[in-house]
Amino acid sequence: MPVMEQIQAEVEQHPLVLFMKGTPQYPMCGFSSRAVQALLAAGAINLRTVNLLEFPEVRANLPRYSNLATFPQFFMHGELIGGCDIILELLESGELKRIVAEAGQA
Repeated sequence: MPVMEQIQAEVEQHPLVLFMKGTPQYPMCGFSSRAVQALLAAGAINLRTVNLLEFPEVRANLPRYSNLATFPQFFMHGELIGGCDIILELLESGELKRIVAEAGQA
């Protein structure tokens, strides 16, 4: 399957997807670590994560798919929500809990 179709399938098949460097247990950058911790703190129990370090083609093409050049990238129901800064802002405002609950993941 072409990589753009792989990305699209990933974000469409899972309500909450975080493309990150590393895994939730072993994040490989500070931004990924903060993003996954914020999502877990907001109650995301079925968060799908994709380790971009394991999938270099996805890492190379995700910015073209999302029009966002930085990582991590958080999607809900196929729509880009944003990166680490947006996730942290949403957590601080209380909106991240609502988003997670809306996705049926809390």
